[in-house]
Amino acid sequence: MKHQNGNLGLYSYEVLPGFKDVPNSQKESLFFRKLKLCSIVFDFTDPVKHVKEKEIKRQTLLELVDYVTSANGKFSEAVVQEVVKMVSVNMFRTPSPQPREEEEPTMDLAWPHLQIVYEVFLRFVASSETDVKLTKKYIDQAFVLKLLDLIDSEDPREREYLKTILHRIYGKFMVHRPFIRKSINNVFYQFVFETEKHNGIAELLEILGSIINGFALPLKEEHKMFLVRALIPLHKPRCLAMYHQPLSYCITQFVEKDCKLADVVIRGLLKYWPVTNSSKEVMFLNELEEVLEATQSQEFQRCMVPLFHQIARCLSSSHFQVAERALFLWNNDPIENLIRQNQKVILPILFPALERNARNHWNQAVRSLTINVRKIFEDLDPELFNDCLLKFQETEKKEDETKARWEARWRRLEEMGAQKTAGK
Repeated sequence: MKHQNGNLGLYSYEVLPGFKDVPNSQKESLFFRKLKLCSIVFDFTDPVKHVKEKEIKRQTLLELVDYVTSANGKFSEAVVQEVVKMVSVNMFRTPSPQPREEEEPTMDLAWPHLQIVYEVFLRFVASSETDVKLTKKYIDQAFVLKLLDLIDSEDPREREYLKTILHRIYGKFMVHRPFIRKSINNVFYQFVFETEKHNGIAELLEILGSIINGFALPLKEEHKMFLVRALIPLHKPRCLAMYHQPLSYCITQFVEKDCKLADVVIRGLLKYWPVTNSSKEVMFLNELEEVLEATQSQEFQRCMVPLFHQIARCLSSSHFQVAERALFLWNNDPIENLIRQNQKVILPILFPALERNARNHWNQAVRSLTINVRKIFEDLDPELFNDCLLKFQETEKKEDETKARWEARWRRLEEMGAQKTAGK
């Protein structure tokens, strides 16, 4: 971070008196002077440079935290302007470029100061003495966009502060709500369809989890479009594991608020279902279980055919964790009830996978779980079970006959080839 004021000597950088040492009538002007003092930014890449001044600034910032927290009287417009100016100068900085190969997140060297700047701003935004009507002129859309840009920070401590501050701004400045939602939407679009690189997706989803929680019913069309166009496609990127938990929470919130969305969500999951990534498949199955718990019978029936074709593929997976996770769905009572009510459609889809697993899956746990699920279906409707078994045996017989025909044909071709070679 470069020093903003080129020459420290021009600025009297000395310890100002404490707030308790001046009469009330002078406190606001002292607050101003302290804010100006804290608007000077130091270069933290050199630990021996301006050591004394850096410590004065740190102590002054701590005093600002106390002052903002204990304020009893509305902040004047001039104060608001100065606070926003001070935090902007400190927070909206140009980070030094980092080599991309680094595995570890980059920790900002200025954090001992920056953290207290964030604390001042958080207390200021949260304060009941901060007048929204007056402050929205300074915490405007351009300012909010800069905060959203910062949430891509590599420093998890900074992202945590930004998450809390953005959430407070969303709660307090109602005028900014549509803009904040739209801007987060745009971050997601760029992440999913262009870069697949962003450090703050999990934090943005955590903010959204609270926002969705507060949506009024019936849900607006705008919110449903956000689910379809921004949240569901977030399942596509390879780095899903970094933010899957808050994404899954957001998706489940939508289904719990409006059960009719279950069909849309399940079809969305099926669209982005991973083909060659087993750990990602286990995540999808975890989320699917949460969504199915909140799914009503009518919506379940709409999507159960493609859904159980996918579950059959999971049961047949040679990766035991995928097969095992799919079989655990039968341990969930609401889901098992949905399956029982619709077994006439579901069992014929699942039967070949269940039968093959029970006979020859390499993993003992998967075989045992499969036999249990097979038994549930057999006890539920023995007639349907036997029909499926007969059909499976017929199909197997036909497959064996076809295989035998192909093998005989190959043998004949090989013999003819051998005769030709011998006759040369």
